Amino acid sequence: MSKILFVMTGADHWTLADGTEHPTGFWAEEAVTPYEAFKAAGHEIVVATPGGVVPTVDKGSLAAEVNGGQANADRIAAGLAAMSELQHPVRLEDVDLDAYAAVFYPGGHGPMEDLAVDTASGGLLIDALAAGKPLGVVCHASAALLAATREDGTNVFAGYEVAAFTNAEETQAGLAGNARWLLQDRLTEAGVRVRVGEPWAPNVVVDRTLVTGQNPASSAPVATELLKQLG
Repeated sequence: MSKILFVMTGADHWTLADGTEHPTGFWAEEAVTPYEAFKAAGHEIVVATPGGVVPTVDKGSLAAEVNGGQANADRIAAGLAAMSELQHPVRLEDVDLDAYAAVFYPGGHGPMEDLAVDTASGGLLIDALAAGKPLGVVCHASAALLAATREDGTNVFAGYEVAAFTNAEETQAGLAGNARWLLQDRLTEAGVRVRVGEPWAPNVVVDRTLVTGQNPASSAPVATELLKQLG
């Protein structure tokens, strides 16, 4: 089958408004569940990160209370251990987009730190959009869309409808009050139309080749929609 590029954060923290570094990385479920769906469909996965660093999992994403209980937390941990590609990422800066049929961005707070301002990631998103490649983005990974700007400063996703981690969810998670900026607000300022769903419930928005999910509960249906686009 074809190759799917996983673009993942290389950050292990998120810098808050008071200058403290909140430990983070990628959210395990948002990587594991789509990975398993894509592999089950016969696709090859290649992981890319800024600088080719091995991505860091947000340890909080492995807890039972955020995975619906210990049994599912154990399943996610086992799935994470099986993702051998995580240990051998390619440099995002060196990616040849022509080699891939689709691009997928799992979330976690890490993308708020690096992918939101990463020019290589922004350029990749612009090229993927122009090439009509299916593009899946989950939760905080929608921060990466902010880097997809033209020379005049406008965002290529302006006018698109997306789902992304909401202000309400960030508030309920306890981090909104000390955030330098909130994802929903920054996307809106860029002209991206955020379609807000119920906190923590699945919410997937499909707009042309772009498939976005609001939160961890949305990762499985995002994967399903991306596979539909791949045919």
